[in-house]
Amino acid sequence: MDGTRQRRRGDTRQRIQDVALELFAEQGYEKTSLREIAERLEVTKAALYYHFKTKEEILVSIFEDLTKPIEELIEWGRQQPHTLDTKQEIIRRYAETLSGAAPLFRFMHDNQATVRELRIGDSFKERIRGLRDIIIDPEADLVDQVRCVSAIFTLHAGMFLLQDLEGDPEDKNKAVLEVATDLVTRAHEGARGS
Repeated sequence: MDGTRQRRRGDTRQRIQDVALELFAEQGYEKTSLREIAERLEVTKAALYYHFKTKEEILVSIFEDLTKPIEELIEWGRQQPHTLDTKQEIIRRYAETLSGAAPLFRFMHDNQATVRELRIGDSFKERIRGLRDIIIDPEADLVDQVRCVSAIFTLHAGMFLLQDLEGDPEDKNKAVLEVATDLVTRAHEGARGS
């Protein structure tokens, strides 16, 4: 019974996050109130308050939940040998993580002032630096270091800039991943003098 209650509470929390992010995207973070979130959920404001006291708490929880896989990926990467296979796997997994968190990253892109104010941006930058430090070879020349950083930003850009292009979303994601992987591969080979 206790496990069921915990799972239900987690489902409610997730629903609140999903609806809040949907409303933030539709009408902007500043223009969205807790009352509107509660109304969309068809619950009382008090019921919403049980889980989150402010919309800031909701947004921070969304960020923490959706970016937890990035932290796990960084920890995994730090424990792996500094091989091309490891770097390519990091890029593949990061692309997968971005795909799963696309609504949050779109929100972050469209609401940069809020992201700065809540310090979410600083936390995200630290995670990106962690990924960068794993895929860059310290002995690589500057061009190859830039290739590694560009691989990460290729994944980010693909999420935003390819949305408007015609074509199958899966094909676009594969193309972005291929380019990012190629950048890391070229950088790794350059650092090895191949």
